[in-house]
Parts: sequence; structure tokens; C-alpha cells
Amino acid sequence: MSIGSFGRNTSKLKALLGIRARLVLLALILVVPLMVDRVRVLENTRAKQVEQAVTGLSELARHTADSQREIISTVQAVLKSSAYIYAAASQQNRGCAIMRASLRVDLPWIRSLSVLGPEGKIQCSTTPSIVGLDLSDREYFKHALEFHEFVLSDYVFSRATNLPTIIASYPVSAIDGGPEAVIIAAVDLKWMSQLLSDRINRAGVSVFLVDSAGVILAARPEHQSLIGQPLKDTSLLEAVAHREINLERESGSIAFESADGERKAVSFARLTGTKARLIVSIDESRMLGDIDRDIRTAYVQLGLVGLLALLGAWIAGERLIIRPVRALTDTANRFGRGDLSVRASNAGMPHEFAPLARAFNMMASQLAEREREMVAANDRLTVIASIDMVSGLANRRGLQSRLEFEWMKALQTETGLSLMMIDVDHFKQFNDTYGHPEGDVCLSRIGETLAAIASETSGFAARYGGEEFCLLVPNSDAANAMLIGERIRAQVERLAIPHSMSTAKVITVSVGVAAISPSEAQPQDDLIEAADAALYAAKRRGRNTVIEHALIRATDQSISLAS
Repeated sequence: MSIGSFGRNTSKLKALLGIRARLVLLALILVVPLMVDRVRVLENTRAKQVEQAVTGLSELARHTADSQREIISTVQAVLKSSAYIYAAASQQNRGCAIMRASLRVDLPWIRSLSVLGPEGKIQCSTTPSIVGLDLSDREYFKHALEFHEFVLSDYVFSRATNLPTIIASYPVSAIDGGPEAVIIAAVDLKWMSQLLSDRINRAGVSVFLVDSAGVILAARPEHQSLIGQPLKDTSLLEAVAHREINLERESGSIAFESADGERKAVSFARLTGTKARLIVSIDESRMLGDIDRDIRTAYVQLGLVGLLALLGAWIAGERLIIRPVRALTDTANRFGRGDLSVRASNAGMPHEFAPLARAFNMMASQLAEREREMVAANDRLTVIASIDMVSGLANRRGLQSRLEFEWMKALQTETGLSLMMIDVDHFKQFNDTYGHPEGDVCLSRIGETLAAIASETSGFAARYGGEEFCLLVPNSDAANAMLIGERIRAQVERLAIPHSMSTAKVITVSVGVAAISPSEAQPQDDLIEAADAALYAAKRRGRNTVIEHALIRATDQSISLAS
């Protein structure tokens, strides 16, 4: 086998067994075959047990609800028979006595039987002490009179005994020829709770009878303290309240997690003919304790194996991933600090990192090239930033830079420096008359004239702002500056740019001239202020003229202007 062929085969092998493939293979070997099947079997077994428990729970709820219906049905039958008796005996004015005598004594869950007149006051009762009690505001009384049907109230406190109860009511008027009266019976909740305890005696099972408002009516002995509490106030049944069981359904089941983190299954069944419902719940943790322990053990084993796999991956990753990443990070940091000469070496790196190293090196080359282009672009921008686009001359910024340079040069050579400040006469009227485009053309032609004069005199021309121009002439005294200023004035006038609002009928300029021999103690702005003052004097003298202001340095270093 040739060396080239061997090298190609080695590259293919590295690509096949890359870092990601090796780590995935390691996880598959250590974790998946060992634990997945066991966890799957345990979870399936648990799911089946839960399903069976929920089914059994629903049956239990329905059967228990049937037993509660027997009590309600018995109470309903007693009320109806009492209503018949009362209606028949009322014709003989003996309705109350006959009704009390007919009450069955083998029904201990009925505390008392009473008759309410149409105004809501008790007219007759098996408990004589409550005769005359006003119950007209009770909903069960209003409902019975309005709809002429059997009514079972929600949880209430009896006004006669001040004990929790539910009231069953039946209108006497539901019987043909019966008077407007309502028979009511107070149901003893203790008997309903006792019935729940007798019917359900399984560990981990809780059972409650609740009214339409969600108030607990009956419960097993261990939950007697919850009777009278709203459903939402009990942590055990909080999820039932949140899910708002539909009272129109006869039965149903849900599963939820209680506030203490325990899984519970709940079934409910409605008591036919009422809005009350029976709710039965079971603690899954107690029902599925053994299988849950096996599942937890399997997950602990899975976690330990996973920890070992992660440890192995960490050791392998330190060598195969972290070290190359650190090397590339160091290279990137050096790039960030501006060292574009650094290059990433892919020697000893895994196969996957070689393209990244090459990309880093290419990026460094491109950044170096772009930096050179940026420097050139910045130079061009610096030049552009110092040029006035209308006149083609330097702008005020360019003039300031050139003035600093010529000032230092004049200090070193002990030569003079002159500045001419030029202003176009009546330029605002020119713009108003001919328009701004023509004004720009005018400024451009004046700029060309100043550029030509600056070239001939080794000066520096600039647009100072608006219609003002400057000409800076190094190595020049006041006399020479006056000659150049007059030359500027004359050449602009010879341009013969029409200006109907000017006295000369053409564009003219006013020129202020200042000359100085710079010194260390004298600021540069003095030269500009002197030229500006001279320009102001020229405009005061009628424009289209040249005025000189000489700078004289006194012994106390103060500056004065002389014309």
C-alpha cells in the first residue's frame, strides 16, 4: 500500500470516528442496553395497575353513590307521603296532627319534619319549639314553591338547632288540590357519613359527599373535620375544584398531583335527582408502592451509569475537544487584540477542528487586507472631509489644519504669514434674484479664481463659510499681501458675473488683509480676527475694496489692530 493511499484511508477513518460519533457510541454502549428495557417493563406494569385502580375506583364511586341515593330516595318518599297526608287532613283541619303521627320512627337520618306556609313560616313541626320560625329566605323553599318539585338543599346551618344539615323539601301544591305549603325534612349528616364508612373500608381510599357549591356534606371518620369546608379549601381535593367537574355528567374520573407531591386518582358520581355528588380518591403511592420502589431503583442505577458515562466523556472531551478549543480561543483572542499575524496550527487537532483552524487563518488574512483597505479609505475620507464640494477648495476645517502647519513653519523659519479674508458683495441679494443654483455656480467660479492665484503665490485657498473665502500665503509681508488682495478683487470683477442688485452690476468681493510674524506667545486666532476686522472695514467703506490691518506686538505681549 502506497503512502498516499494509506493517508487517504486514515483521513476517512478519522471522519468516520469523529468526536461526536465516538461520544454517542460510548453513551449507547454504557447506558441504553443496560437500563431502557427494564424501565420500560416497570413503567408498563405500573400503567396497567393504575388503569385497573381507576376502573375499580369508578365502580366504587357509583356503588357508594347508589347507597346515598337510597337515603335521599327514602327522604323523598317520606316527604311525598307526608304531603299527601297533610293535604288530605287539611280539609278536616287536622293536617298537622295527622302528619306528625304518621312520621316513621325507623328513619334515624330524618331529624325533623315541618310544614312551611306560603309566607315561609313553620306552621307545623315534629319539633313544636320551632313553630313560627321564618324560613322564607331559604333557597330550597323558594325553589320548591316556584318549580313544584322535590328539592335537596346545599350545606346549611339549621336555624332551629344551629347544626350543619341539608334540607329536603317538597311542595304540597304538587298534589292535586293541595294547599300552598312546603313539607321540609332536616337530614342528619352523621348518618350519611356513617354509611360512607360502612360501605368503603379500604386503605388509602378517601370518600366525600359534596353539594352543588362544593361544600363537603359527609366523609369517613378520619375526615370528619372537613365537613362544612368548601372543596377548594382542602388540599386533598384542590385539583377537583380546579377542574370544575361538570355536574351534568353522572360520573367521571381524573388524576392529579396533590400539594404534597403525591399522585392521586379521583372518581365522582352524581346523586340522581340532586346536584350533590360523591367523590372517591385513592393515593397512588400507597397502591403502587412496590412497583414505584423498583422504578426508583432502576432510575438510580440509570443515573449512576449515566454519571460514569459522563465521566468518561469528560475525560475524552478534555483531550479531544477542550484543548483544541482553548488553542483556537487563544488564537481568536490574539486576533481581537489586533495581532493579525498569528495563525492557528491544526497539528495534533482532531479531524473536525482542522476546517475551523483553516477558517481562522483565512479570517486573519482577510482582516489584515481589510485593515489596509480601511486605512486607505480613512485617508480618503480625511481628504474629503477637508474639501468644500461647491467651490472645490478646502473647507474651514482644512484651513485650520493648514494654518497650524504654516504657523509652526513660520515660527521655525522666522518668516511672515499673511491671510486674506474675502467676502462676496451682496451675495444674499444675488441668491434671491438668480436662485441658489446660480449662487453655487458663482461660488464655484470664484473658487477656481482663488485656486489659480493660490497656485501662483504658493498660497492655500479655502472656503471659510457661506460666501466668505480665505487665502493663506506663507513667507509674505503686508505689502505683498495687499498686492495679492488687489489681484483677487480685480480678477473676480473681471469674471463679469452679472449682478443687477449690485452697484457695479457684476459680482465683486471685499478683501480684508492681515500679516504677522508669529511668536510663541501669540495665538493663531489673532491673525483670523485681524483679517476679519479688515474685511469688516472694507465692507464699511463701500465694498469692492481691499483694506489692510497690521498686527503690532507690544512689549506686554498684548495685541492691537492698526489700519
